[in-house]
Amino acid sequence: MFTLWHRVRDGTLTHPAFQTAMQPIRHEVESLLQVATILVPHQQTQATCRSLLKHKTVLWTFVDHEGVEPTNNAAEQALRRGVLWRKRSFGTQSAAGSRFVERLLTVVISLRRQQRHVLDFLTEVCRAYGSGLPMPSLLPSPQVDFSHRA
Repeated sequence: MFTLWHRVRDGTLTHPAFQTAMQPIRHEVESLLQVATILVPHQQTQATCRSLLKHKTVLWTFVDHEGVEPTNNAAEQALRRGVLWRKRSFGTQSAAGSRFVERLLTVVISLRRQQRHVLDFLTEVCRAYGSGLPMPSLLPSPQVDFSHRA
């Protein structure tokens, strides 16, 4: 499955061809899940398989809809910086501290995805604030390549 997906991502396989190639894989996975709901001795595993079958349409969203990734890696990578910060710093002591950290981490992650310099941006923010000027925009400029991950 991921070999096929990587070919779609690098442009050597079209999405319609990917959909066709995924049909037998999809059928096999769903058949195995169906069998597991009956034959697997562990009740919790059976329940997981039933749940996956119940939601099988969303399980294959990346096959049915072009542009949808098969993993949540981008989301996990975006959260990783915050998780590591929390572990090193032991979190915050107040709601205001939590808001500050979430906003600062949002700025850092957004700028890195846009391949912009974090310190330069924060310096501009401080200058603008001190001078009463408009704040610099966190929105990307049109030429930014979003295929780069933070």
